[in-house]
Amino acid sequence: MASILDLLKTDVGEQLIQGATTETGETKDNIVSVLSMALPTMLGAMNKNIQTEEGAKKLNHALEDTRHDGSILSQLGGIVGGGSVDNSLLSDGAGILSHLLGGKQTNVENSISKTTGVSMSSVTKIIQMAAPVLMGFLGNAKRKDGVSQSGLTDLIGAAMGESSSNMSIIESLLDADNDGSVIDDVAGKLLGDKAGGLLGGLFGK
Repeated sequence: MASILDLLKTDVGEQLIQGATTETGETKDNIVSVLSMALPTMLGAMNKNIQTEEGAKKLNHALEDTRHDGSILSQLGGIVGGGSVDNSLLSDGAGILSHLLGGKQTNVENSISKTTGVSMSSVTKIIQMAAPVLMGFLGNAKRKDGVSQSGLTDLIGAAMGESSSNMSIIESLLDADNDGSVIDDVAGKLLGDKAGGLLGGLFGK
C-alpha cells in the first residue's frame, strides 16, 4: 500500500493540488506544503482517536460507508476540474474534519498557516478538499485488503509511510496550544528542506 504522501505524486494528487490552486489562488508549492503537513496530521488524529473502542468503531463505520469506497479517487478530476470546485467536496470535508479534529481543528489550521505562510482561509479550504480524498484512500485500501476494525492501526500506519516514525510528534501538535517549538518540530520532520524534503521529492528538486 502506497502512503498518502505518495498519492500526491500521482494523477489524483496532481488533480487535488491543481483544484486547490484554483480554489485558493495559492501557488503549487504552497498547496503541497499545506498538504504535506495536514495529511499526516489528519492520520495522526485518526490514530489517536482509535485508541478507544468507541473511536475505532466510529472510524471503521465511516470507512465502510459507500461515500468512502474510493470512488472519489477516479472521479476527482470531474469534481475539481473545469475551473471550479464542487461545493459538495468542501461540505463533505468540513464534516469529516469536524468529527476528526473536533475542538482542535482551529488550532491545527492556525499552526499549519503559521508554519507554511498560507492564510488560514486557504488552509481551511485545502484541508477540506483533502479530507474526503484521504477517507476514500483509506476506504479503498480497507476494502482491497479486507481490513477489519482491529486492523485499523496497521492501515493508518501504512498510509503514514515514513511519517509513521513521527506519529508521537504529530499527535503532540494536536494537543499543543500553538506551541511554536512543537510546530517547528512537526514542520521540520514532515516538510524537511526544499532540497531533500517532501517538496524536493515531489517536484524533483
